[in-house]
Amino acid sequence: MAIREDQEAWEGQYLSPFASLSKNTKGRDMPEPPCDIRTVYQRDRDRILHCKAFRRLKHKTQVFLAPEGDHYRTRLTHTLEVAQIARTISRALRMNEDLTEAIALGHDLGHTPFGHSGERILDELCPDGFSHSMQSVRVVEVLEKNGKGLNLTKEVRDGILNHRTSGSPSTLEGCIVRFSDKIAYINHDIDDAIRGKIFKETDIPKEYTSVLGHSVRQRLNVMIHDIIGSSTGRPAISMSPGMEETIQGLRAWLFTHMYLNEVPKAEEGKAQQLVAALYWYYLDHPHELPEEYRMLMERQGEKKERVACDYIAGMSDSYAISKFEELFVPKAWKI
Repeated sequence: MAIREDQEAWEGQYLSPFASLSKNTKGRDMPEPPCDIRTVYQRDRDRILHCKAFRRLKHKTQVFLAPEGDHYRTRLTHTLEVAQIARTISRALRMNEDLTEAIALGHDLGHTPFGHSGERILDELCPDGFSHSMQSVRVVEVLEKNGKGLNLTKEVRDGILNHRTSGSPSTLEGCIVRFSDKIAYINHDIDDAIRGKIFKETDIPKEYTSVLGHSVRQRLNVMIHDIIGSSTGRPAISMSPGMEETIQGLRAWLFTHMYLNEVPKAEEGKAQQLVAALYWYYLDHPHELPEEYRMLMERQGEKKERVACDYIAGMSDSYAISKFEELFVPKAWKI
C-alpha cells in the first residue's frame, strides 16, 4: 500500500508553501521505520491520544478547583477546545492540520493538579524550577511508556515546548497552537466565570465587547477570523494590531476580575499546602515512589527532587487528594 506516500504527495500539492510537510520532518531521536498508512505527524497525534498523561487531563483543574457542576472546563476539555480552534485556523490557512493537532493535544500533558497554583508551588519547591510546558516535553520524551517516552518528532516537541505566550515556535503550526491556546482559555474562562456567577456578560467593559462581541460564540468567531485574515498568504501567524491590543486588555481585565477573584482563589492555598506536603514526603521517602519513578533515579541517575516533581505533576486533582489523605489523615482504628 502507498497510502502514506499518497498523503505526503497531497500535502506537497495542496498545502501552503509555508506549511510543514510531513516528508520534510526533522525526524525522531530514535529512527523508526515509516508507517504504511499514517504520516509522521498523524502517528504523533495518535501516540499522544493513547498515552496515560492525556487520559489524566480529564481530572485536572483548569481554573476552578473542584467545581460543583459538570459543565466547568477541565484540562482535558481545554485541550480539546484548543485543538478545535487550531485545526480550524490551520485548515483555513492550508497548514499541516495533523502537525497542528498533535501539538495542540500534547501542549498541556505536563500540567500539574490544581491548575497554575500547583505549577507555581512546584516551581518554588523544585531546585531546578518547574514549568508545565517543559514538563509536557519531559512527559513525551522520558516519562511515558515506563521511561521510554513516545519518541515524537522534533516539530511536535518544539510546538509543545513553545506554546506559551513567551514561546517562539519554529513552525507556523506551532504558532497557530500558541494563539489558539490563548483564544481558547480567554473565552472558556469567561464562560465558566459567568456560570460561576463571578461576573455577568454585561460586566465586561464595552471597549472589549464593542470589538469582540457579546457572547463566547461571537468572540471566538471574531478572533479566529482576524488571525486567518491577518495571516493568509504570509510566512507568519499574527493578529491585527488592534485585535491583539484588545485581547491583551481583556486578558488583563480577567486577571483582576476572575483569576485573582476570591472565588476561584479560595482553595488555592490549601491546594498548594497539599502539593508541598506530598513533595517533602517523597523527598524523605523516595522508596515509596512507584517503580517506574524509582527506576529514573536508579538507572538514569535522575535527582530525587526532579522525580518527586514528575510524580506529583502527573497526579490528577482527585489522586493528589487521596494520596494526601492516605499519608497524612488519621484513619479510624478497626479490629
